[in-house]
Amino acid sequence: MENNTLTVTQLTEIIKMTVDGSPYLNRVAVSGEISNFNHHFASGHMYFTLKDEGAQLKCVMFRSSNVNLRIRPENGMKVLCTGRISVYPQDGRYQLYVSDIIEDGVGALYIEAERVRKKLEAEGIFSEKLKRPLKQFPKKLGVITSQTGAAVRDIINIATSRYPACEIIVYPATVQGEYAVKTLVSGIEYFNKKEKVDTIIIGRGGGSIEDLQPFNSEDVAYAVRASMIPVISAVGHETDFTVCDFAADVRASTPSHAAELAVPDSKALRETLDSGLYKIKQKILKIISDDRAAVERAAASRAFSSLENQITDRRQMLDTISGSMADKLNIILLKRKKEFETAAARLDSTSPLKVLSRGYAYVEKDGKPESDASAFEKGDKIKVTMNNGAVISTVDEVILNGKQ
Repeated sequence: MENNTLTVTQLTEIIKMTVDGSPYLNRVAVSGEISNFNHHFASGHMYFTLKDEGAQLKCVMFRSSNVNLRIRPENGMKVLCTGRISVYPQDGRYQLYVSDIIEDGVGALYIEAERVRKKLEAEGIFSEKLKRPLKQFPKKLGVITSQTGAAVRDIINIATSRYPACEIIVYPATVQGEYAVKTLVSGIEYFNKKEKVDTIIIGRGGGSIEDLQPFNSEDVAYAVRASMIPVISAVGHETDFTVCDFAADVRASTPSHAAELAVPDSKALRETLDSGLYKIKQKILKIISDDRAAVERAAASRAFSSLENQITDRRQMLDTISGSMADKLNIILLKRKKEFETAAARLDSTSPLKVLSRGYAYVEKDGKPESDASAFEKGDKIKVTMNNGAVISTVDEVILNGKQ
């Protein structure tokens, strides 16, 4: 049987590919004692050996991973290192590429927190589809934390200075120890059932993994997700992540950051409003200016001048027509006056009074004018009307055409 011949490099690469492709070695947690620790000054990388009674394991932790370490590794320290196993080809050895280091005393807590996180993630508790938006202008803010810690002071100070209109209600909770989980869950239920608020902040200041363990509880994560009110998780400092952070609607890096997320900045809102009003005012002024310019252009245009001339011409024409009508009306009135005078003269000439003024008179019998002498008899009472009055007399004798 013919043997396959490989170079050292080829063989090392095959081994490296095999190790890198193993799901069991992609993320491991290894406990042991640190020895040969070297924090390289120039690169910032850490090199050390992890050992126990039976074996040794070379480890490297690059600067990008160790810059936020919460502990200072030292020789002889028992630790729990998390990372991946791979092969370093130049030395032909496998080693642990470390992503995190914690003291071995808390290794069990770390492993338990990881177990809970993976379990809840598989259940979909951390789905982004479940996340709810925060109310933009909350009237009430509920805070679940220790009433004596720095976290509650930071939240109150920042929230009240940013948005004084918001009322802050603190539910005093135990944030570490055996009763912490129960009081944290009770706080969430309190704000959902008894004291309705618009947003809930749950959290505490930074601490060790033992201090943060209540926030890695399944019960707290389920309570956060079951809340009808949006929840901001503000646990620890920027590098501390807990199960509660993943379950919450919003994760804040610190309690102070949570207060900034929960309420708007009234000063910034006022500046935005003032800026908006200024822009609206400028737009209105521009519209007015543009319209004024348009009117002035129209007034100066030939069309407008032509219209003004037409109005002047029409006014002059109206004056001419008015004068002509007045003249015609005067002529008509004079004509009517003359006709009236002629008629009056004619009427005057035929008036009985005119005849009477020339010495004539007329006679009335029984109140009626009578011109026939035969109608009278001796003894009749008659009335003779003359120019300046009347005479009542008695007929003594009737003479008809010269006859008695």
